Amino acid sequence: MPLGRGFISSRLPSVINKKVASLGLACAMLWALAVPTAFATPYPLPTDGSRLVGYPEAHIVKEGEHLEAIAKHYDVGFLALLALNPGMDPYLPEPGALVRLPNQLLLPSPPHSGIVINLAELRLYYFPEPAARAGGETTDAQRAVHVFPIGIGRVGRETPTMNTYISQKREHPTWTPPQSIREEYKKQRGIILPDVVPAGPNNPLGEHALRLGFGNGEYLIHGTNKSFGIGLRVSAGCIRLRPDDVAWLFEQVDVHTPVRVINQPAKLSVEPDGRVMVEAHRPLSKNEKETKARLSIEPDPQVLAMLARLELSPQRYRAALSVQEGVPIEIATLTPAQLKAWQRLERADVDVKPVRRTKE
Repeated sequence: MPLGRGFISSRLPSVINKKVASLGLACAMLWALAVPTAFATPYPLPTDGSRLVGYPEAHIVKEGEHLEAIAKHYDVGFLALLALNPGMDPYLPEPGALVRLPNQLLLPSPPHSGIVINLAELRLYYFPEPAARAGGETTDAQRAVHVFPIGIGRVGRETPTMNTYISQKREHPTWTPPQSIREEYKKQRGIILPDVVPAGPNNPLGEHALRLGFGNGEYLIHGTNKSFGIGLRVSAGCIRLRPDDVAWLFEQVDVHTPVRVINQPAKLSVEPDGRVMVEAHRPLSKNEKETKARLSIEPDPQVLAMLARLELSPQRYRAALSVQEGVPIEIATLTPAQLKAWQRLERADVDVKPVRRTKE
């Protein structure tokens, strides 16, 4: 049975009161539309300096649905759904409940070229090169960014940040597990891995693999033979995509495509219309103890200084960093004069020394 899809006004508040949400089920704001299973979403690439793409969306739970199936249907990450819908039972959500979808986001900081992976948000961005005109010139018209949920390295086997490139493309790859992985499988799972795992349904790399030039080439962007794990920290360090997503990406990219892996829990954008938007994600845990703790994000002293210079309250900025919903939240709206002043201060690299740094 196809899932229903609902669309909410782009002015949807960042936090929905449960009573309002329940009443909203009957509102004209939401409407259901049966759609086929979605793949990675292409977003038109802004040309006016904006970094905000997509729109807030929601899904109404049907009988028997669970969040992993909903995440797969909309091609979003499992943890991203949990962060945006706190308190909801991921395996037994109440039929009729409203599930907010993380389908509005801020693009990572430039450059917007090739593949950009933000570990903190468990997303991969692919920016195709501009199309060439007849005279050899390029244009940004019709450019899009393609966004994929990913699985990354678990605690103890973290995916490193890097500036690298695709060094090799392999279809139907074999897997040569390193000695450390073989020992781990034997000790923790009682499984003796062969020296080489052949291509096929038992290969954890799936059907497509893109080798990265970082280090000794031990890190891959690859598929999976498991239905669970996208949007989670489950791998031994590689970047994992859903099979359909990696198959599409495999056909689009070439060897030498640049790959930038960053770890940026908080993104901020000052939009052309004066809105200051912040998107905050839970920072990655560095050890097992941190996996069970709430991790805070330190406010950027530069942003605090800019807000102070423009006599704007930092409370909404701090709140966005604390909530860590993983979707853009408007923390201020600048007048045209304030927008010019912000841009001027940004270019001048405003002094942050007078601003006191506080912890949450």
